[in-house]
Amino acid sequence: MRKPGTNDAELRRAIMERAEKQRVKFLRLQFTDILGVIKNVEVPDRQFGEALGGGIMFDGSSIEGFVRIEESDMYLKPDLSTFQVFPWTDPSGARVGRLICDIANPDGSPFAGCPRGALKRVIAMAADRGFTVKAGPETEFFLFQRRDGRPTTETHDSASYFDLAPVDLGEDVRREIVLALEQMGMHVEAAHHEVAPGQHEIDFHYDDVLVTADNVSTCRFIVKNVALRNNLHATFMPKPIFGVAGSGMHTHQSLFRDAHNAFYDEHAEGQLSATCLHYIGGLLRHAKGCCAITNPLVNSYKRLVPGYEAPTAIAWSGKNRSPLVRVPAARGTSTRIELRLPDPACNPYLALAVMLRAGLDGIDQQIDPGPPVNKNIYKMSHRERRHLRIDDLPANLSEALDEFEKDDLVRDTLGEHIFQHFLEAKREEWADYIRHVSPWEMDRYLGVY
Repeated sequence: MRKPGTNDAELRRAIMERAEKQRVKFLRLQFTDILGVIKNVEVPDRQFGEALGGGIMFDGSSIEGFVRIEESDMYLKPDLSTFQVFPWTDPSGARVGRLICDIANPDGSPFAGCPRGALKRVIAMAADRGFTVKAGPETEFFLFQRRDGRPTTETHDSASYFDLAPVDLGEDVRREIVLALEQMGMHVEAAHHEVAPGQHEIDFHYDDVLVTADNVSTCRFIVKNVALRNNLHATFMPKPIFGVAGSGMHTHQSLFRDAHNAFYDEHAEGQLSATCLHYIGGLLRHAKGCCAITNPLVNSYKRLVPGYEAPTAIAWSGKNRSPLVRVPAARGTSTRIELRLPDPACNPYLALAVMLRAGLDGIDQQIDPGPPVNKNIYKMSHRERRHLRIDDLPANLSEALDEFEKDDLVRDTLGEHIFQHFLEAKREEWADYIRHVSPWEMDRYLGVY
């Protein structure tokens, strides 16, 4: 990380010295496309100087949602504070370094389709209001066995929530993952087995929201690589197995003014400040519009069903886990809200951008979230839910995209370029899905009709 007062020239020298000391022979310039898939351009050590200076060009027309072929030249502008060395070597014994990059146009201006740039714009909006933003995700994933070099959905354990060996056969791999993440500079707060067999969770300590997005993106890469080295397949697919809990990415969020947590007010009811309540109000108001970003797959909506601790209703609470937004019991500096909607297949830059912007809109508009719902929403009757004005999240990707198109705040947050390219890609995904004839349909209808 960048030390206070360090300029880019000093940081470049420090990176070059570290690379030489640790025998780094290749440098990955990492970025994500609009759908959150990690991409990279790798350069050998003789090109490190040019790479650190932002002089590496790539063909943006080959990347999902970037540019047309007639305007394909793009530049990778590295964030020098993100330099890390991967905790493994290639077969020759050489090490590989990593820098996370922003995307720039040939004239040096920020590229409108850069997901990291979209998040940075919202961070700047928060700063204009006097806030710094902290976030901490709970990232869930499955570890499956591989057969003949291909992934299966066969789990390699029969453990459940917080179980340990010998039932949890994944704990050694999980420890290896945590060690690798920490060697990449991340602060892992906890790791444990989750509810479903083969399901695991890694929790990161809260950090600045841009660092958090970088960490989520890198985490997915590290988890998959460590799993593969153990002949396992790691997946962040939200619902890979019918009948068990899906994988979420519950995201804890808080705003600070200087060293003071702006969500905490010791004299307010529940010690939650008006800022906190309005932030919750913004999240609730824009939940439908954000859903296509935070839950971007057809498969995402197989997780968002009653009975598996995933939210389906737009409400908030301090005492139960069925609503969309939960307020954990901690107060003081640790006061925060937990949005239980996102899943780990999302683009973390875009997801955090729309979450934060929705919360800021709640503060700007002083949106009242209404009273907390402290009963189990899953067990409420339809009449009770209507009485409490509890609305439902979109039931599938198509409904989510309809709400996405209607939410002007989400469109403005992403910018027209990302908005339109994301919408086009996801409409195509939905169209492909509804044309497909599934095994469920064959089993249910073929012998009857």
